[in-house]
Parts: sequence; structure tokens; C-alpha cells
Amino acid sequence: MPEAEVVWRFSRASGPGGQHVNTTDSAVEARWDVVASGVLEGPLRDRALARLGPRLLDGRVLAVHAAEHRSQWRNRQAALSRLQALLDEAVAPPPPRRRPTRKSRGVNERRLTDKKRRGDVKKGRRGEW
Repeated sequence: MPEAEVVWRFSRASGPGGQHVNTTDSAVEARWDVVASGVLEGPLRDRALARLGPRLLDGRVLAVHAAEHRSQWRNRQAALSRLQALLDEAVAPPPPRRRPTRKSRGVNERRLTDKKRRGDVKKGRRGEW
């Protein structure tokens, strides 16, 4: 995704940093408009909108917040990579359908004979009092 389409907002982050934390806007919020973007065409855009549905603001904007680093630059990189990971996951093709399978007849027969053998062992342990 082009960085020119990402809208950045900065704010003060909580956490360690001493006096420095009170003066810098190191927390980052990255917003990307999925609908207005020229990156995604029809089917990919529809798939992204469907999969990202609950995460979207106003049904069209994907927002990510990053404040784990002390520097704004590292938080920007973290937010951008998170945004890219979400988008990659959203537009990935659906997994192939599972083909239903059955256990083979031999496996079932072996399971039943082992079960019978185990029952006979336990029956043999019972003593007549």
C-alpha cells in the first residue's frame, strides 16, 4: 500500500520515558481508507471489506494504533507493518475446501479387535470369589 494513502495521527504515549514522554508525540495511529484506495480492485476490495468488516471505522477506514516504542519513527514502522499484515490476511485467497474422508475398513476392524482383546484381558482378571 502506498504510504501517501495512509493518514497519520500522533499523540502522547504512556509508559516509560521520564520527562521526555511528556514532551513528544510518540504514539501513532495509522488510518487507511480501503474504499478510496486505488491499490485494490473490485473482487479484492470486496473480499477485504468483508473480512475486515468489524475492524473498519465507518465501514471503510482501517485504523491501527502503535505506542509500544519510545520513538515516533519506530511506532510508525510498527503501525505500517501491522496495517500491511492485516491487509495481506484480508485479501489472501480463501483456503481450499476440505475433502471429506473416511476411515478405512481395516483401521476400523483393527480398532474393534483390539477393543475386544482388551475387554478379554480385563475379563480374565476378574476372579470368582
